[in-house]
Amino acid sequence: MSNQTYVTEFIFLGFSNHSNLQGVFFLVFLVIYLTTLLGNVLIIMATRVSPALHTPMYYFLSNLSFLDICYTSTTIPVMLVNFFREKKTISYEGCLSQIFFFVTCAGVECVLLAAMAYDRYVAICCPLQYPVLMSVKVCVCLVTGSWLCGLVNSVTHTGLAATLTLCGPNEISHFLCDIPLLLKLSCSDTSVNESVLHVASATIGLSPCLFTAGSYVLIISAILRIPSAQGRSKAFSTCASHLTVVVIYFGTANFNYDKPSEGYSLDMDILVSVLFCVVTPMLNPIIYSLRNNEVKSALEKLIRNCEFSSDISS
Repeated sequence: MSNQTYVTEFIFLGFSNHSNLQGVFFLVFLVIYLTTLLGNVLIIMATRVSPALHTPMYYFLSNLSFLDICYTSTTIPVMLVNFFREKKTISYEGCLSQIFFFVTCAGVECVLLAAMAYDRYVAICCPLQYPVLMSVKVCVCLVTGSWLCGLVNSVTHTGLAATLTLCGPNEISHFLCDIPLLLKLSCSDTSVNESVLHVASATIGLSPCLFTAGSYVLIISAILRIPSAQGRSKAFSTCASHLTVVVIYFGTANFNYDKPSEGYSLDMDILVSVLFCVVTPMLNPIIYSLRNNEVKSALEKLIRNCEFSSDISS
């Protein structure tokens, strides 16, 4: 071990198979990033200024939008800078920092989506108790709990990753740093890291997914018992956007982390990760604005007010 060179930086191999398309990739991901920022900022502003959106469901939505901004900001800016570099590197400290924020956001989103599923369950299955079961205090506790779960999970993984001995190679076959990728580069025992990773996958990943699925089984069964077609349609419309977001997020997450270890090319691996890490946060505000009339009306009002203010100032 004394003669080995320890890793001080990592080289990303993501998109290295298409060096002639670096400019195109930069423009595509820049547009995606700006769209994600704009869409989620508009959602946050709309939920703040519109009294009709001062409800638990939209409180969770504004937190989800803030989370998606943090989520994409941990990976895309580094990727955009690297498109102009011949050698796409990140420092050891930068890699650990990216892991910390990326794992935090991923964990928080899993738990937050489950909390939003609980909100929809209470609204449809226990409407008379909704003001009590989803009070301001309960909503704040659910959001705070989501962030605490994500932070505890991330601190644990990042702390264990910092104890790994990395002797080379220092090439990461990806465009970001993640725990499984770092474990592959370690020349020390990773059994503890892998065990903690499996436990975290069950508690932070699988448990919220199963809870959300169970909530929607109860929700759909309650909707089907509504006698009128109009009532069923109205009840389902209140949770259609969230259900769509849940299916996309957990579907791409499962595909990203549970794909076969062999038989996948680098390009396919990158594509799957782009869908999970980059495209999903961009789709969330689009889904909520297109499928939710209240959000759509609030956004239209917000845009009109912005245009009116700009006309006055000019």
